[in-house]
Parts: sequence; C-alpha cells; structure tokens
Amino acid sequence: MIIDILTIFPEMFSGPFSASIIKRAQEKGLLIINLINLRDFSRNKHHSVDDAPYGGGAGMVMAPQTFFEAIDWLKSQRSSLGRVILLCPTGQVFSQALASELAREEHLVLICGHYEGVDERVREHLVNDEISIGDYILTGGELPAALMVDAVSRFIPGVLGKSNSLQEETFQQGLLEYPQYTRPPVYRGYDIPEVLLSGHHEKIRRWRRRQALLRTMERRPELLNPALLAKEDKEVLKEILIFLKQLNLE
Repeated sequence: MIIDILTIFPEMFSGPFSASIIKRAQEKGLLIINLINLRDFSRNKHHSVDDAPYGGGAGMVMAPQTFFEAIDWLKSQRSSLGRVILLCPTGQVFSQALASELAREEHLVLICGHYEGVDERVREHLVNDEISIGDYILTGGELPAALMVDAVSRFIPGVLGKSNSLQEETFQQGLLEYPQYTRPPVYRGYDIPEVLLSGHHEKIRRWRRRQALLRTMERRPELLNPALLAKEDKEVLKEILIFLKQLNLE
C-alpha cells in the first residue's frame, strides 16, 4: 500500500513512522509512506498556505491553491489517484471497520488540515472522504493521520507477526478484548485465573469469551449487538444478568 500525506509539518511523523510495526512494514516493502510538504507548492515568498476567511471571523483558513497543485503533482506521479481523505472533526468517525475497509485500497492520500480548516472547495472537488478520530478538536490533522496509518497498516497482510493476532483484538469481533496475563503466575501475591493454567483449551476459550462479554457489558454496552452474538454468547449474557440481579436483590 502507498500512503501519501499532505501536511505542513512533515517532521511530526518522524517518530511514529520510524519505530515498531510501521517501521518494519516499510522495511519489508509492505507499506510506502510519502510525506509531502504543502509549503513546497506555495506561490508566495513566505511559503504560507493560509489566508483570512471571507466574511470575517477569527483565525485563518488554508487556501485551496496548494492542495489543488499538490494533488495535480500526485496525479502526475501515480498511474491513478487513490482515495483522498481529509482529516477533520466534521467527518465520519474512524473505526476498526473503516480501518479494515481502507486497508483494501492500494493508495490513500491523507490531507492534514490546520488553523480554522481548509477552503470548502478542497472538500467539494478533491476529497472522497472526510474522517474524524473523535468528538474533540486537535491543532491539526497530523496526529489523526498517524493514528489512521497505524490502524490501517495492521490489516495489511504480513504486517503483523501472527495471522490470528488481529482477529482476537478489541473491536475486531465487536467486543472488548478479554484480560491477558503472562509469567509469573503469582506476582506480589496477585495470582492469575486458575483456568489459564489448566491447559484445557476449550475451557480457556469459554473463559476468554465470557470475560470479553462481561468487560464489554460493563464498559461499552452499546457495542453489544444481538444480531452479531452467537447463541452461546446470549446464554452467557443471560447468566451474567441473572447473577447481577441477584447481587442487587441481596
């Protein structure tokens, strides 16, 4: 996959993209990330990319010229232009499902906005999707872009070490992940659940599924979609609800 990132602060990506899984994915040639400085397409001596908004108001707006010329340049470099995404707080909220969908693309272009936003003509004529990482405001689109690259890259075949790692992660099956433990079995008097030492794979599987359901019910009940739950899951949830009801009665 090729990901082109249009930004006025390319240096912000040096840390996230030069370590861990993303670094290894690039070294293997599974992921190619290009940082494109929008200031290189500015036509004024100060290399500025913003201007005052028409109609007045606080702050500055990123002008259309640098975006349009940067996209024109990208078109000249690629056989075809991929999906162009604007990172902004008014877009569709990013999710695991959306990360999986984007990972099936061969080419992504991420536009990092700044200041009071970008000229509306960029949204109307260059962008395919607008994506937000949550209901809060950041100083720019660079951190959301880095987050998105990290989440998307995990779906690219060969990026993760084990093929089943992704399938068991939080949100991948519509549930929060079950608790994890490692050696030693007892630390400072705190021990791990006995079932994990049993070697009984089916008992461990059921325990993990039950814990995932319980954790999701406690922390993110809105994720529990009855249509996606197996019969076993519904029975476990019923048992949990009965138990909790009994506790309240007592």
